[in-house]
Amino acid sequence: MSTDHSAATSAEGPVHGRLSGNLGVAEIIFMVMAAAAPLTVVSGNVPLAIAQGNGALAWTGFAAASFVLLLFSVGFVTMTPHITQAGAFFTYVREGLGARAGRGSAFLALLTYTAIQLGVYGFFGWAMDDAVRQWGGPALPWWVYALLALILVAFLGYRHIELSSRVLGVALVLEIGVVLIMNAAIVWHPVPVAAPAGAESVASGPFAVALLFAITGFLGFEATAIFRDEARDPEKTIPRATYGAVLIIGFFYAFSCWCVIEAWGAGSVTAIAHTYLDNGGNMVLETAGRYAGGTVREIMQVLLLTSLFACLLSFHNIIARYFLVLGREAILPDFLARTHDQHASPHAASLSQTGMAVVLVGLAAWSGADPLISVFGSMAGISTVGIILLMILTSLAVVRFFQSRPDLARGQAIKTMWLPVMASVVLVAVLYIILVNFVIITGLSALVSTGLAVLPFCVTLFGFCLKNTVTGAASVADYTVR
Repeated sequence: MSTDHSAATSAEGPVHGRLSGNLGVAEIIFMVMAAAAPLTVVSGNVPLAIAQGNGALAWTGFAAASFVLLLFSVGFVTMTPHITQAGAFFTYVREGLGARAGRGSAFLALLTYTAIQLGVYGFFGWAMDDAVRQWGGPALPWWVYALLALILVAFLGYRHIELSSRVLGVALVLEIGVVLIMNAAIVWHPVPVAAPAGAESVASGPFAVALLFAITGFLGFEATAIFRDEARDPEKTIPRATYGAVLIIGFFYAFSCWCVIEAWGAGSVTAIAHTYLDNGGNMVLETAGRYAGGTVREIMQVLLLTSLFACLLSFHNIIARYFLVLGREAILPDFLARTHDQHASPHAASLSQTGMAVVLVGLAAWSGADPLISVFGSMAGISTVGIILLMILTSLAVVRFFQSRPDLARGQAIKTMWLPVMASVVLVAVLYIILVNFVIITGLSALVSTGLAVLPFCVTLFGFCLKNTVTGAASVADYTVR
């Protein structure tokens, strides 16, 4: 693929161009599902949803999260043909609610994905160290493994998007495959264990907590629109990929959660989930070993690492493209809008994202924070608040956009008004649920958790108040996808 460099350039300024690619529906779904990290969610979020949520009915949280995201996606997809730029939530909010709100949502999106990326680096370092020690290797600091992963992510993120897509696609097929093997073994021959002593005294928690952990498993699904410039036919590909990603991810999560519950039995699964979490074990790995054999368990442990890596690569690509768009918009420095002559990739934004990740991982390592509980837990909390707030702003933007353009909304009131309004109301309720239960997500004190919960709102306000002070950027029209 050749890069279109018809965009305006200056004699001394950077060369800008639109990204290029030939991503189809399946390939974009691969990118989104890899960012959602299905195996990571099944082995991490599912036990948490069972133990701290509504126990044997935890699968309903994943089903409900799918419904909420499908409801949101109707307005999101309806507005997609009228958005001529990549940038996802940022461009939608800007077109609907104005430039200031758009800038606020852009900075919020950067915080959301930067936070979860840092959290996953912590998770990856912890999981890699745990696996190496189990295999008889030495115990090394988690950040050593995180930095090694960061180097490989930087290499792949610098190159053409289709290389990342292939890497993510292979990793995704393998990790989904091993979970499906476990699920099939459970469905084929469920042998739930007897309830342990005292299991009856472990009460199930609220449905709200299961919903909370379910929604965190969908982080990254907006990437369908971020890859607009690189899609084969954006007007058709992006809507199909969005609905497809939500339905496939939602069904996979809900079914896998149900299978894990069936594996241990509804009467004892809550107590068992608590036992594994309290003792640092992995309930899903043990489930796989119990039903599908030790070999499948070992394979799943390896694929958990590749799942985390695929997640890191996807978030790197997403953040780099936010940098790219903000460089185009003169909100961030203009050099971030450069694209590579050979790879047609946002190489300047990718290198900048790598540098930022190195600094953040270094700070986390220097702080001495626990990579799983403190780093991953707190960053997941920030990103959860951020993604829900972004979806609320986007739903409101959809309503406002079509209100101001009645000719585009003619005959589509359900998709352009009523369903987006309903989505906004539901998402506000979900955000309230998340904030009320925020201490459960972070595992930190109420004071620290409150500070982290407020951070996304503060960053959004900062972006709203910020003016375009960076000079030298070309007109937005120069980057429009035709």
